[in-house]
Amino acid sequence: MGAQQQPDYDVIAIGAGFAGLGLIHYIREAGLSIQVFDKASDIGGTWTWNRYPGAASDSECYYYCLTFSKELLQEWKWTVRYPGWEENLSYMHFVADRCDMWPHIQLNTEIVSADFQEDSGLWQIKTAAGEAFTCKYLVSAMGMISEPVIPDIKGMDNFKGPLFHSARWPEEGLDYAGKRVGIIGSGATTVQMLPVVAETAANVTVFQRTANFVMPAVQQPMTEEWEEDIKAHYDEIIAKCRNHVFGMAFDSPVGRTIEETPPEEVQAILEEHWPRGSFRFVFETFDDLLSNPESNKVAGDFVVSKMKEKVKDPEIQEMLTPKGYPFFAKRPPLDHGYFEAYNRDNVKLVDIGEREPIVEITETGIRTTENEYEFDIIVLATGFQAYTGAQEALPIRGRNGLLLRDKWDTESSSIMGVFVADFPNLFMITGPQAPFANLPTSIEENIKYIVDCLNKMESEDLDLCEPIQQAEEEWTAHVAEIHEQTLMAQGDKVHSWMMGANLENRNPRVLIYFGGANVYYDKLRESADAGFPEVEFAQMAG
Repeated sequence: MGAQQQPDYDVIAIGAGFAGLGLIHYIREAGLSIQVFDKASDIGGTWTWNRYPGAASDSECYYYCLTFSKELLQEWKWTVRYPGWEENLSYMHFVADRCDMWPHIQLNTEIVSADFQEDSGLWQIKTAAGEAFTCKYLVSAMGMISEPVIPDIKGMDNFKGPLFHSARWPEEGLDYAGKRVGIIGSGATTVQMLPVVAETAANVTVFQRTANFVMPAVQQPMTEEWEEDIKAHYDEIIAKCRNHVFGMAFDSPVGRTIEETPPEEVQAILEEHWPRGSFRFVFETFDDLLSNPESNKVAGDFVVSKMKEKVKDPEIQEMLTPKGYPFFAKRPPLDHGYFEAYNRDNVKLVDIGEREPIVEITETGIRTTENEYEFDIIVLATGFQAYTGAQEALPIRGRNGLLLRDKWDTESSSIMGVFVADFPNLFMITGPQAPFANLPTSIEENIKYIVDCLNKMESEDLDLCEPIQQAEEEWTAHVAEIHEQTLMAQGDKVHSWMMGANLENRNPRVLIYFGGANVYYDKLRESADAGFPEVEFAQMAG
């Protein structure tokens, strides 16, 4: 017998980015009611929070989008290969407008708690404004890189100027022209930000802990001919994303390996692909770049050699050279003029990993073990608590009041990044132990899987979806086993956010399924076709 208490909504989702918008479409298509809440002042997720100069996607525009509507794919016009945050945000407004999604979205609403109600089998959420809502199904659409990591540096409250995380760039904008800017961190955000800020700032100092492998983006305008070709082949493009290890519309080198290719031919192939830009350099050159340590080193050395061609100062070259971990063990950012920025007189690089660690932030700037630097603005480009951060920042309580953040204290376990044992009727989109891939592709595959589960429950008058503990343990073990077979498990300094190693209060753990996005999507389909054997379905008594 089904639950007798009627919820306010069938589905409540938290997060109005790609996942929230995609959910609105698929949930409405299933005939269910949905409300999406977001604490931001606008939809867009990543693209409403990350408004720093140079913020752009690292996926090419034509597959960094939702694909549920052939009409929308044909109608929208991209202007460049890698859209900036403004264009990505405009695209998401286009989707919400054209699909009449706004009635299902409530912005400026911070969710402060989410509790599973044992007596009714419903979820109750509460907002900072004191509102309360119930739903049968709760979906985390908060994103895998949305919760900033704020470093614990002595004296951060002392600085007299603006000091903020890059993902909290002031909405009203920030005039940094003629100012002295300090940037702590040298990951993907700084790779994008530095060239733009350095153009008008008085000076920019980057405080780097770990050097990154960085690959060329090769930004290009969207021409009419390119757009026509894309739109004529969208079915093929979507299929390529669905069947690619990284969820991108790439071709495969089909068995070509560095190990079995003459060295001079290897170099010729690498040189041929380098100017094309994007992650194609990794996925369209050789099949063994990410599996064979010797092949990986050949590719890594090539990437470093290209960096050194762009940087004039030998000392800066050395500081920018990645050491102690394999190529792609940390996700490499794409370059829009990052290395050339270090040739400017107003840009300085400080090694805080070994040479001069930061001691404290003062009223006027940053003091290291060796120097004092004065700044007008300090930006914390210090990354995110990936995969789990947003869910842990919000108190989510499952059965017996279990807090999700407590469950994940030592192991961020799940079933395929979607279900969590002891949390009935809770679904995550790209949660921990899902693959790291082109996110819109993964998001849509996750949503289809979740909606299939909801359709089964609704058609069979089922109230509860209870993830099975053993299935969670088996998935977690499988993810760990796959990880051990990759280069991610090698190297003495794989200090990667993809392992949660950027968190001072947590031990590193495997946060990503490295078996390939396409394999993962197949596993989702197999599970749905088999009736979701990883969970138990039940009706509420009464």
